[in-house]
Amino acid sequence: MIRVLLADDQTLVRAAFAMLVESDPDMTVVGQAATGLEAVETARSARADLVVMDIRMPELDGIEATRRIAADEDLAGVKVLVLTTYDTDDHVVEALRAGASGFLVKDTLPAELLAAIKTVAAGESLLSPGPTARLIARFLSGPSVPALGTPGGPERLSERERQVLTLVARGLNNAKIAETLGLSPLTAKTHVSRIMGKLGARDRAQLVIIAYESGLVVPSGRQE
Repeated sequence: MIRVLLADDQTLVRAAFAMLVESDPDMTVVGQAATGLEAVETARSARADLVVMDIRMPELDGIEATRRIAADEDLAGVKVLVLTTYDTDDHVVEALRAGASGFLVKDTLPAELLAAIKTVAAGESLLSPGPTARLIARFLSGPSVPALGTPGGPERLSERERQVLTLVARGLNNAKIAETLGLSPLTAKTHVSRIMGKLGARDRAQLVIIAYESGLVVPSGRQE
């Protein structure tokens, strides 16, 4: 059973999401939060597995709330799925850097939201290739982009691992990576796990940022 916390400053939005989540037998709502600070506190007290996090909230915005959850050892393993009004919101990439495992736009179909919760709870990142590439490209074109990951970046990877990282950055899941490279799904999963270990990434979402920051993947789709 996936224990879900809903964080949104709009009561009606939370109520609608709660009804939707409770309609799925594989998940349950264990708490609701109207502010970012409340989301952090409730994630701990309610023992949530996953937080559905709106970006714009009072007290703490969704980005800072996500950062605090990701940095809290007591909340290790808690996943964050960010919701945004527009898929061109620059804050989405900041949320991914802060520790979110994916994002969705608020007008997504109900079935897609439920599928997203299950995907993120299972340890996969939910990254739509088109919007993700645009967001990262715009974010990285700005001034003063802090480094992420360990020194050396993708240069520490084998050629096969670099290929896998490129596909992760394009939003492919393990099954699609395996199909593209002619690997078994288990082998693809193993490669991804090793890459995260080598680069010091907490999840696949951070791998995407590392791939773009390092220049392994560029906005035009060319590889360096």
